[in-house]
Amino acid sequence: MFEFEKTEIEGVEIITPKVYEDSRGFFLETYKEDEFIKAGIKSKFVQDNHSKSHKGVLRGLHFQIKYQQAKLVRVIQGEVFDVAVDLRKGSKTYGKYVGVYLSSTNKKMFYIPRGFAHGFLVLSDTAEFVYKCDEIYHPNDEGGIIYNDPTINIKWPDINNIDLSDKDKKHPKLSESKIVL
Repeated sequence: MFEFEKTEIEGVEIITPKVYEDSRGFFLETYKEDEFIKAGIKSKFVQDNHSKSHKGVLRGLHFQIKYQQAKLVRVIQGEVFDVAVDLRKGSKTYGKYVGVYLSSTNKKMFYIPRGFAHGFLVLSDTAEFVYKCDEIYHPNDEGGIIYNDPTINIKWPDINNIDLSDKDKKHPKLSESKIVL
């Protein structure tokens, strides 16, 4: 059983699973196709990914150009601030973002449809992040936008030292990119 919460950007949803806890620990379902379809999420997931990062690591903002991916993301250890930026040309929310705190404590998930850039900032000492994708990863099809683009104006949580990959440091602003999603 899941609670699906629509956000201010069409198609982006925050999902809270039903958690069964007792003295032994907990159990929850992280995906159930028929319930997701009833909620309007019809992505057929074909790849799962898992990353671990330390506090201050910011991964993103990433997207695939030709082989776009819808993603169902969650945190299994630690806490992150997760962001989806609408890159769908013609969308009334183009360039807008939704941000959500995901943690191993709140067990929330974030559904990001195709046509979005995605990124997250690690807030805990470490975080393990897992996600399902509805398209396999194509390394030669990557795109990105700089995380601090002033026109998107993401309100990232205050972290003293943000740790970016060399690749992520070189992403252009949205206005400088030639994105057509």
